[in-house]
Amino acid sequence: MADVKIYVTEYCGYCKMAERLLTELNIAYEEIDVTHDVEQRKALVEITGKRTVPQIFIRDEPIGGYTDLKALQDSGKLAELFPS
Repeated sequence: MADVKIYVTEYCGYCKMAERLLTELNIAYEEIDVTHDVEQRKALVEITGKRTVPQIFIRDEPIGGYTDLKALQDSGKLAELFPS
């Protein structure tokens, strides 16, 4: 099981950017496509309080979307969570 889960939709540009960033950093992730899954989207909103994707979880803790992931990378905190 991956330490990172990313909830995406087929048409989300920020989802693709988040996946690309994780791939470039060699961080394994599990993609969960909620494009056509209304119940899963409702559950995601209940957990995060947000309707947007991507929603990214690190070790089951919600961190937010692409901008939040990028901020973690820019601050060096992402590297601390996933040392090489």
